[in-house]
Amino acid sequence: MKQMTLVAGWILVLGTAQAMADTQWTYSGDEGPENWGELSEEFVMCAEGVNQSPIDIRGPIEAEVSPLQIDYGRNAERIVNNGHTLKVEVAPGSQISLGDNSFALKQYHFHSPSENLIEGQSYPLEAHLVHANDQGNLAVIGVMFEDGEANPALAQLIADLPEEVGMPQLLAEPLDASELLPESRAYYRFNGSLTTPPCTEGVRWYVMKEPLTASPEQIEALSQAMPYPNNRPVQPINARPVLH
Repeated sequence: MKQMTLVAGWILVLGTAQAMADTQWTYSGDEGPENWGELSEEFVMCAEGVNQSPIDIRGPIEAEVSPLQIDYGRNAERIVNNGHTLKVEVAPGSQISLGDNSFALKQYHFHSPSENLIEGQSYPLEAHLVHANDQGNLAVIGVMFEDGEANPALAQLIADLPEEVGMPQLLAEPLDASELLPESRAYYRFNGSLTTPPCTEGVRWYVMKEPLTASPEQIEALSQAMPYPNNRPVQPINARPVLH
């Protein structure tokens, strides 16, 4: 039964990837975020969903949230510009755990400016670390970057930026995704969705409270390597609680 569930989860992931590949979408114009829900039947949640991401995190509710247990290794091996973002592909072996729930790190990517806001504040860069469990459920860690000192982990990625869209570039050295996390693991927790089509809901979001720094030159290099801007506008929170 577990094997069947795992297969079903990966069928869902593959189907999502195929839908995204078959339908053109962008961050502006007629194929931009305000029209995503009309571009394909598979994208209907972009228009009709009630738990969509990103959001403006305001007035979070204090609660007993589970500590985020992070067990990452040097598993990031390739980077690709897929036409929407810079995505770092991660080999098996890195995961997060919350209580009895474990999620394997699959990839991480970037948005400039940030997609989520914190008390109305936008950041020049946000990283999304995407995880999945055996059932195909997703969990995303969001990390904000503000102008400041250069970030060593970003420096390594920038040195290996792919020259062509769709052509993966091997990293000179495997990277440890934990180097893209702040020292404090305090987070905001809410239920949301993918921030790109098909805007699937049921995604667990963990947005780190503490931002990291990146130099203006690093932020510019990453922004120029992706469509700019590549952030979906914030979505209504509706009845969702945001916990911390």
